[in-house]
Amino acid sequence: MSALNQPVLKLTDITLEYPDGDGIVTALDRVTLDVAAGEFLSLIGPSGSGKSSLLAVAATLVTPTGGTVLIDGVDATGLRDAARTALRRDKVGIIFQQPNLLASLTALEQLVIVDHLRGDSLRAAREKAAQLLDVVGLAGSAGKRPHQLSGGQRQRVNIARALMGDPSVLLVDEPTAALDHERSDSIVRLLRRVTDTFSVATVMVTHDTEFVPLTDSVASMRDGVLAAARPVGV
Repeated sequence: MSALNQPVLKLTDITLEYPDGDGIVTALDRVTLDVAAGEFLSLIGPSGSGKSSLLAVAATLVTPTGGTVLIDGVDATGLRDAARTALRRDKVGIIFQQPNLLASLTALEQLVIVDHLRGDSLRAAREKAAQLLDVVGLAGSAGKRPHQLSGGQRQRVNIARALMGDPSVLLVDEPTAALDHERSDSIVRLLRRVTDTFSVATVMVTHDTEFVPLTDSVASMRDGVLAAARPVGV
């Protein structure tokens, strides 16, 4: 595994509150979490515990009520919307539970369109996309469309797409929820390899604790409160 460095993702004293009728719901209650480059962290806990909220805040998709989110040393909570969007585009890769691939595009095109939105040249984007499909084990499937791919293969495209921007942080939401055991194991092992190869700070929300031993550290949530992360096996 990669040697761990200074935190790339740093959440400090994060609070997230929502209005609920006449009251307030606290989705995140003073959450603090550091994830270093090359670290693969599992985030576990029951449904409704705040895991998805934490991921959304870390991805800068939701602005917390209080606290700070630092990504590569940049305070995302202090940025205007356009700058926050640029930070997310350049520094954060997001892997959703459902790949949400565009039905009309091939596996290669799913990746190329991401760089096209960044303004990169088409030739460079195609070369990079082909390399990443090879990394995730889909070199022979570049020309296939989503309906021609298995669930596990679609998730591999999802992972490759998230890597197109050379992110510092990789946020993964229940990547094995729709897969059988064998495909689930291969996807988590792929995430392990990607974390090591690209030295990203990876946070994986998972309901399946069987795969926690493949990660470096684990943190658990309950009722919006995050227990301190600990090394796997401790």
